[in-house]
Amino acid sequence: MLNAAIVGMGRWGQTLVDSVQGRNDAGIRFVAGSTGTRSKAEAYAAQKGIALLDSYDQVLSHPGVQAVVLATPHAQHAEQVIAAARAGKHVFVEKPFTLTKASAEAAVEACAQAGVVLALGHNRRFLPAVAEMKAMLEGGKLGTLLHVEGQFSGPGGFAYKPGAWRADRAESPLGGMGGMGIHMVDMIINLAGRFRDVRVLSHARVLPTIDDTTAMLATLEGGATLTFATLAASPRFWRVALFGTEGLVELRGHEQLFFRAREGNEEWVRDFPVTDIEAAELEAFAAAVAGGPAYPLPVADAIHGVAVFEAMMGAAASGSAYAVA
Repeated sequence: MLNAAIVGMGRWGQTLVDSVQGRNDAGIRFVAGSTGTRSKAEAYAAQKGIALLDSYDQVLSHPGVQAVVLATPHAQHAEQVIAAARAGKHVFVEKPFTLTKASAEAAVEACAQAGVVLALGHNRRFLPAVAEMKAMLEGGKLGTLLHVEGQFSGPGGFAYKPGAWRADRAESPLGGMGGMGIHMVDMIINLAGRFRDVRVLSHARVLPTIDDTTAMLATLEGGATLTFATLAASPRFWRVALFGTEGLVELRGHEQLFFRAREGNEEWVRDFPVTDIEAAELEAFAAAVAGGPAYPLPVADAIHGVAVFEAMMGAAASGSAYAVA
């Protein structure tokens, strides 16, 4: 059993804890934690059997903590990952991994040198329907990939009040990208490969804090084109579609796939079981630490996802195409 500390015990930190705490089959349990405002977490920590510590330094020096799970503000991730690695702690970090490619590379290098496992929380890699999409593309069912469409949107921006960290444009560049859109970037990398260049429009139409509308046109290294949007002031929506010469497949939400062939009458809709993707990612992290299968998100993909995010910021600022480094 991997003894972990949760760092950042707001809504999402508690979601991660709730997905595995008390389950003997999860391979991980939370024994300690720290958060920005201790008083807000005391009752929750007591309920979950978590020893509440006063600082991240105390977490890293705790002899009973083998790993840290970071659910902290985006700009803190790189330094926190590096500090954990130097303390010999395995690291699970929420997305976005970091906000610059250079800091992502430094964090990965620190973990490699320390010999600790580094896992990034792109939970939708654990959806059975995504595995099916990937198998269809790699198996030739779709033919040559021509184009990808993606969207991940939601109403979260309405709750971002001035003074909150998520309402800080330095923490949430390009609006919904940090909380939502970066998941779709990773999904596209996972399914269709790396990005070559991006063009981005991003602005605030209704929100007083962050951009509520961010749209991208991109080219993938394999030659396919891509359109993508993330909205921070709309109903919740997830969709990714792959268009090939022989067929198209679309993931509607998390559990439903639609397929249509170019020729013949083959067309179907398939529903997949609901998956607790937060539990799945933490279980995979624990298994990797225990010497089992490697965590199914290569660190090279984690770095590339940050490079895409950084390029999107550059493209939005310049108003022109921006190469992904």
